[in-house]
Amino acid sequence: MLQLSFSRLKFSAATLLCASLVMTSCVGNGQEGNSDLTGSIQIDGSSTVYPVTEAVAEEYRAEAPDVKVTVGVSGTGGGMKKFTRGEIDIVNASRAMNASEEQTASENGISFVQLSVAYDGLTVVVHPSNDWAQDITVAELKKIWEPEAQGTIKRWNQIRPEWPDQEIHLYGAGVESGTYDYFTEAIVGKSHSSRGDYTASEDDNVLVQGVSTDPLALGFFGYAYYEENKSKLKAIPVNDEDDSNGAGAILPSLETVKDGSYAPLSRPLFLYVSSKAIDKPEVVDFINFYLDNAGELAQEVGYIALPDNIYKEQKQKFEQFVEGAATATNQQ
Repeated sequence: MLQLSFSRLKFSAATLLCASLVMTSCVGNGQEGNSDLTGSIQIDGSSTVYPVTEAVAEEYRAEAPDVKVTVGVSGTGGGMKKFTRGEIDIVNASRAMNASEEQTASENGISFVQLSVAYDGLTVVVHPSNDWAQDITVAELKKIWEPEAQGTIKRWNQIRPEWPDQEIHLYGAGVESGTYDYFTEAIVGKSHSSRGDYTASEDDNVLVQGVSTDPLALGFFGYAYYEENKSKLKAIPVNDEDDSNGAGAILPSLETVKDGSYAPLSRPLFLYVSSKAIDKPEVVDFINFYLDNAGELAQEVGYIALPDNIYKEQKQKFEQFVEGAATATNQQ
């Protein structure tokens, strides 16, 4: 695979355009090349997107061993704060950037491109010994998680009378997580709106540990973390009562997430790349490498690949972003 060496100086429009076109034609074609790239790439954000990005970064380190790729986990919200302040090059995001974050980026002179990299299905899980929760509806999930439930909905039989008269212990994404934002919007109906008396973490591994050791637990997190730990977790099928096809309760899987039948908890996953970061040739090269390999590596770590034509569209979108940034730089 061809890796290109560029000057670390600010690119001219011609240089950036050439870089984009050349790397697009070479990355992913299996050609042998040099490994002259150096520098560093700082990535942070979503714990849900982390497994995909870390898998890509691991492969990329073999292609460009002198480029230091650092992938942190501070949740989508935490990553966005760093990204919009110009502290990192790329942010992993399990939701779209919000208006407040866009404003902060603009105030700091940062433009960006949003790239879709995979699909995910938020998975509702219980302990394997749970033999009563065979399915759950969106309305029941709302009853459990809405703000009004705090201090009120505390036992399983308050959800369904035939379920045990025992405490329900809740585990879910922390408020800095894009998973939290998406779940609350899809289930409660308003982003960032939920009860606060639950075990929260931006690290999905903490939630896995909690649910897998608590027979009275119910939690939610990204599909890949369930897939990796399915021997010690039980996923609950979700019934979207508003579905028009009467599909009933659906388990998350590669197929149901990809075809959208696992509703309303299927979602896309994103990368955001800063306009300032593409002054660094290693970032441009890494993103091209990412989009060439994301489909295969996403599936390896338990996510759902986008169709090939979507990855091609994302590469074209990134090329146009690089070209536009080059033109803007040249006009300054």
